[in-house]
Amino acid sequence: MKKILLFAALSLSLVACKSNKSADVSNYQVKEADVSSTLKYLASDELAGRDPGTEGIEKAANYLEEILKKSNVKPYFSTYKDTLSNYDNSFNVVGYIEGIDPKLKSEFVILGAHYDHIGITEKGFDGDYINNGANDNASGTTVLAEVAKYLGKTKNSKRSVLIVFFSAEEKGLLGSKHLAKKLKQQNINVYSMLNFEMVGVPMNYDFKLFLTGYTKSNMAAKLNEYAGSTLIGMSEGAEKYNLFAASDNYPFYEEFKIPAHTVSAFDFSNFDFYHHPKDEFQIMDTKFMTTIAKEMLPVVSKMINAETKEIKMN
Repeated sequence: MKKILLFAALSLSLVACKSNKSADVSNYQVKEADVSSTLKYLASDELAGRDPGTEGIEKAANYLEEILKKSNVKPYFSTYKDTLSNYDNSFNVVGYIEGIDPKLKSEFVILGAHYDHIGITEKGFDGDYINNGANDNASGTTVLAEVAKYLGKTKNSKRSVLIVFFSAEEKGLLGSKHLAKKLKQQNINVYSMLNFEMVGVPMNYDFKLFLTGYTKSNMAAKLNEYAGSTLIGMSEGAEKYNLFAASDNYPFYEEFKIPAHTVSAFDFSNFDFYHHPKDEFQIMDTKFMTTIAKEMLPVVSKMINAETKEIKMN
């Protein structure tokens, strides 16, 4: 009888442990201190504007690689760094989370952000010649890093996920063009692609982010459904300047004809320092970025784990 009671007690203890573990995951916290730390380093003078092919961007790549390692996100290729075929001495940083569903794991969701910027330029401002690129796009890279940490910890993604920090976006979307072509040649089944671009400063709208190519798919509606609020909206400026074709989502749309979009908080109306030395850490709103990262976690998770391909082209 004592053995039976002891076994029952142990069983209840194990159940409690599992329950507590689940509770810990559900209560996952995005810390503003972590957001600030990542953003501050990526936008630091030490990295000299993260120009592709330079020592500065290699330091950034090594930093992002360490984040993926610590988050238990494996490399998709033989190493995290995937050398570009279209730009010298440059590489994307590509992490991989294999799906846990026997059927859905063959479908991929790609989450991306470009980590390069334009480096040091001759035309400075008040003696500053380093284009630190805090908003463009250390901010998007930082938010994606937080998403990667979360997905790496929870390990409950039904579909497989690629976390991609793109290089040479500023050279003409070369990092994303390289990877999109490479994955297409491998006949990868890509369900959707979501890209993070310039999310360091809030907008004057009744939503937090806009989606580029808003009418091309139902992604905005589905992301808002997943969020349970109007997190995503449409920017007239983004449509006017065709920002859909201006970031790393676009090569995946071209190659795969799938819902591939960018979320952003910059449409030329709320930030005066685009490609400017004053695009620095000190003027970023890390509280806003932390909120964005926190609110995107369940949204991204629901997109990855939907039983069917709910996001479709219009």
